[in-house]
Amino acid sequence: MTFVVYRFFYAMIVSRKPIILASGSPRRARLMSLLGFPFTVRESSIEEIIDEKLAPEEIARGLAFRKASTVASQLSSGIVVGADTIVVLEGKILGKPATEEEAVGMLLALSGKTHTVFTGFALVDAESKKSYISLERTEVTFRALRRDEIERYVAAGSPMDKAGAYGIQDDYGAVFVEKINGCFYNVVGFPISKFHTALTNFIEELK
Repeated sequence: MTFVVYRFFYAMIVSRKPIILASGSPRRARLMSLLGFPFTVRESSIEEIIDEKLAPEEIARGLAFRKASTVASQLSSGIVVGADTIVVLEGKILGKPATEEEAVGMLLALSGKTHTVFTGFALVDAESKKSYISLERTEVTFRALRRDEIERYVAAGSPMDKAGAYGIQDDYGAVFVEKINGCFYNVVGFPISKFHTALTNFIEELK
């Protein structure tokens, strides 16, 4: 799947090379489009295997790099962006729920507790093979949730494609969150402030 995203009002970043987002997440594409430059989306086909013997930071960075490098290997030119978001509660990784029952269980576990959201992102230059990998982390605290509101949220279908079974950007998922410590956009799935700085520096280094 490949398509182009354009923003015409201004460009915060100017690159002589095409920029490719190696992700099928519409949330990441929307966030990246806020920076104002044109880019294409080319979803990586890698299998997201999680080795729970590794630290969450290593997993997020490693998956982000694999996504970016896999797409970069298919191109002759371009800067490829890969990203991966992991939700961790009390040392346990919460991925995307496979069933509604699993989604309910995740949200019950998150209720009244603080968890951590890690997003790793990677930049790979297809031509030179140069790369840069970084990570952002945000702590998120949920208020105490009632089972009936969890079940209504899950029945609406929104949690099923999200790590941790919720989206902070959702109309209803947002009301679960009591407070956050760190980057809000990282919880959505893409830390745009840190990414902006990293991409700007990476483009300069490639000149």
